Amino acid sequence: MRFSIGVLAAALLITAGTGSAQIAAPGTQQQKPPAQRQQPGATAPAPAESAPAAGQAPTLEKPDPAKEAAIRHLMDITQTSKLGDNITNAITQQVRAVMTRSIQDPQQLQKFMDDFTQKFTAAAPPGAVTDAEIPIYAHYFTMEDIEGLVKFYESPLGQRVVKNLPEVVQTTQQTGVQMDQKAALDVLRAMSTEYPQLKQMLPPEPGAAPGGGVQPGGGIAPAPGAGAPPPK
Repeated sequence: MRFSIGVLAAALLITAGTGSAQIAAPGTQQQKPPAQRQQPGATAPAPAESAPAAGQAPTLEKPDPAKEAAIRHLMDITQTSKLGDNITNAITQQVRAVMTRSIQDPQQLQKFMDDFTQKFTAAAPPGAVTDAEIPIYAHYFTMEDIEGLVKFYESPLGQRVVKNLPEVVQTTQQTGVQMDQKAALDVLRAMSTEYPQLKQMLPPEPGAAPGGGVQPGGGIAPAPGAGAPPPK
């Protein structure tokens, strides 16, 4: 029995509705101060703490109670506090889909899922995800930032962002995937003259006569006449 790693992608797509709402309100982005030039003969200042290198996780510390409370309030109004629940539900649904093919008896399947859900929730409480997010917010946003974001998301515009942005993100992702898939197929079809083996792998072009099928090698056969020059 193999569980697809795609469950992680599914969880991310499902939680896009909560995570995508985390956009900073206008004017809350922190600006780096300009570099100061050292005068000749002056003593060089002590080096400041350098930022984490690319790919290196930052050092996270739990914020003070006031800032933590503000962050939790921000996560509530942006619905990012539901992230743990959404991930848990996505993984549970994936496990059920896999086990449905292995356990045919509905009662046995339900017993298995009840047992799994109980143990999975105990091993990975949804609230633990929220607790883990608190230091991340605190690292990247100051208290002033958090207060500005709360003010924005409590406004009518902020509430429209929370409500509509998940669907906007999902629709734009689907549109982008469809556009890129079509572009890739167009490029591969154009390359099939130089690489004839592609013709046995590509699906029929839109509007081509039906009749394509899967070849023994796993490719998709073009419909009869597909790829042939047009009649004179």
